[in-house]
Order: sequence, then C-alpha cells, then structure tokens
Amino acid sequence: MQKLGKKPNSKNLDLNNCALSAADVTELASLLPFLPELEEINLSWNGCVGGTLKALTVHLHHVNLLKVLRLNNCRLTAEDVTSLGEAFEIVPQLEELDLSWNSNIGGKLSLLTKKLPEGCKIKLLKITDCNLTAKDGESLAEILNVIPNLEVLDLSINKHIGCSMKVIAQDLKNVPSLKELNLHMCGLKQDSLQGLDTALQHLAELRKLDISCNKEIGGGFKDSTAHLASLKNLEVLDLHQCCVTEEDTTVLSQVIPLLSSLQELNLSSNKNVGVSSNPLLGRLRFLPKLKSVAISNCCLHEESFSSLAEAALHLPELEILDLSWNKCVGGNLKLLWGALKLATEIQVLRLSSCNLVAEDLALLTLLTQNGHLARLRKLDLSYNNNISDEGWVVFCQGLAVFKELSELDVSLRPSSCRDCGTWFSELLAALTKLPALAELGMQRWVLSESQRKRLESFNQDNKRNIRFDC
Repeated sequence: MQKLGKKPNSKNLDLNNCALSAADVTELASLLPFLPELEEINLSWNGCVGGTLKALTVHLHHVNLLKVLRLNNCRLTAEDVTSLGEAFEIVPQLEELDLSWNSNIGGKLSLLTKKLPEGCKIKLLKITDCNLTAKDGESLAEILNVIPNLEVLDLSINKHIGCSMKVIAQDLKNVPSLKELNLHMCGLKQDSLQGLDTALQHLAELRKLDISCNKEIGGGFKDSTAHLASLKNLEVLDLHQCCVTEEDTTVLSQVIPLLSSLQELNLSSNKNVGVSSNPLLGRLRFLPKLKSVAISNCCLHEESFSSLAEAALHLPELEILDLSWNKCVGGNLKLLWGALKLATEIQVLRLSSCNLVAEDLALLTLLTQNGHLARLRKLDLSYNNNISDEGWVVFCQGLAVFKELSELDVSLRPSSCRDCGTWFSELLAALTKLPALAELGMQRWVLSESQRKRLESFNQDNKRNIRFDC
C-alpha cells in the first residue's frame, strides 16, 4: 500500500486507478490471508487486472467478510467472469458488486449469473456500459429470483438490452426492496415501457427511476403510466431525451403531480414539453419537495415559461434550476422574480444559451443586493452573446454579493470571440471579495496582453487558487 501511495486500512483495500500490473495483482492475492477483516476491495480503472483475476479470487475465502467488490474498467475477460462466478460461494456476505465499463462481459454474463447462490445478499449490482446483449438480459432476469435483497440495479448504457427488457421487467417483482433502477440509454422501446410500468406495481420502495436517453419510448407514455403514479416514495425521475410527444406530456401532467415525494425531475431535451399547451409545467406546484428541476432545451415559449415561473412560487425547497438552451428566457427573466425571491435554498442556476440581455443580469444583481440568492454556488451564464459590455459591467460591479459562489461561467459560444471590455477590471475587483470561488469559465473572451498578465498573477497576488478556463 505504501509503495502505491495509499494508506493501509484493514477493512478497505482501495487501489482504484493505481496502474496495477499483473504482478501486483498476484502480490495482492498473497496478502489476503493477512487481511481477515477486509470488507471492501476496489481495483477499478486498472486495465491489467483483466486476465489475472483468478489469481485473486482463489484466495477470497480468506476474506469471507467481504461486502464490496468494485472492478470498474478492468478489461475483464471471459475467464475473469468465470472465476468471479466461482468465487461467489466463498464470499457469502457480498452486498455490492460493480462491474461497469468492462465491454468484454457482453454475451458472457451467464458465466457469472448461473453461479449466484440462492438467497444471495447482493444489494447493489452495477453493470454500466458492458456491451450486454439481449441474451445477457435474459440471464439477468433469471438471477432476480435469487437476489431478493437487491436495492440498486444499474444497467445504463447497454443499448441492446432493451430487447429483453420485457423479460427483465417480469422478474422485477422478485426484488420488492429495489430503490434505484437505472435504465439510461438501454435501447428501450414502447413495449419495453409497457412491461416496465406493469413491474412498477411491485416496487413500492423505489426512490430513483432513470429511463433517460431512450428515444424510441416517445409516444408510449399514454399507455404506460398506470402504475407510475403509485410510486409514493419516488424521489428522482429522469426522463431527459425521451422524445416525449404532446400526447405523452398530457398524460405526464396528470401523473407527475401525484408523485408526492419527488425531489428531482429532469425533463430536458424533450421539445414538446415547452411547445405543448398542456399544463405539465404549471402542475409542478403540487410537488413542494422538489429540489432540482431541469428543463434545458425544451423549446419553452413565453406561455410555458410563465407557467413554470408561477409553479416555482410553490417550490420553497428548490436548490437546482436548469433552464439552459431556452431562448425565450432572454428578456423575460423578470417572470422568475417572485420565485427567485422565495427560493432561499437555491444553489445552482443554469442559464446557458438563453439569449439573456443586460436587463436579465441587472435583475440577478438586484436580487442579491436585496438579500436573495444568498446561497448560490454555481451560476452558468455561458453562450449568451447578446449581453452588452454595459450589462457585464453592472453585473460584475454587483458580483461581490455572491459570497458563496464557487463556479461562474461567462464563456461565449464556440463559433464566436469578443474582446474583454471595461468590465474586466470590475471582474477582477469582485473576485477578491469572493472567497469561495474556485472556477471561472471565460472561453472565447479575447484578453489583451496586459489583461492576461493581470489574470495570470491574480492567484499569486491574492493567495488564491482559482482555475481560470480561458
């Protein structure tokens, strides 16, 4: 451990991203008899582990208290998967298994799953981006019968597993304790969504549901939300980039407001959310526990933005608001005036590419001067090229009020560049009064030689460590 620059710990062996060699893995295996209390092994991001795992697994009986095994991005081979499967019987306490980012697992998952013993204690299973096939999906469905305590299942970024999602969904009833289900970018189709909805009636404990980036489920929500509304414990719902139709948004406007425990909602990159005349955004007012709302790139028009602004008046716990890539926000930020005054908990405000104007920045400054937005930590104003130099001057003059701000981005669009105006001096003056600021994005602003030298010497002169992204 000392050789690898790590602190020894009798219960946690963390060798994540240590450039381990095959010889290191063999040496590590020889140490296991001396670590009987070991509960966690993390060998993630060590490519040379692939092809050598058997040298380790044959010694796992020495650490039969092992609860966590993480093997992300280890280039595991079919032989490794077989060896791991054979080791399940000698690690009866295993609760967490993470095999993500091992593309060679695809097509070979049965070598692992058929070895899982009845009543296995696994609570967390992550197989992200492992090139899983439809056949792997069927193997996965079978093991749901032997891991009744499963709480987290992450199958994200396995584009071919959607073909077997109906089979998987049928066996989800065997894991009633499931709290997180991640099916991001899994190639789901409308019939997959229907099968999943049927399974939801058995998942009363579900806290997080991510079915984002499955474009082919668009149009399927009208027939597949009968049981979604019954998830009274659901806290996170991610539907971004699902190509929802206007008819879908009408159905979702009836279902989402019934999710009384919802804290995070992501509807981004669904253009019909903004152009539809249905009341979905207005009905967010019935979800007072919402802490994060992401509606970026939804083609909001003034009417839908106004509905959102009115709903936000009823979201006192809001911490994150992402309105990026909605052009109608520019010149209309005043519609959010009341909501931003009441949002005492807001910490992240993203307004990238919103066609903002000087008036909008003046509004933000005025809010802070009146004691609002006091907890704001991240402010994204990037890609708003229409803001005048005078607008930036006013903003920078009031910037020092954001005492907790840690990240600020004022970058321009990739296709443009512009000289820094007189506001640059105001910016530097404000930075000296922002003790929490750690990162400032200023891409494509052209600095004069003297301005660049002042920026380069800023950290040294002020004993700071701000990362300037210019």
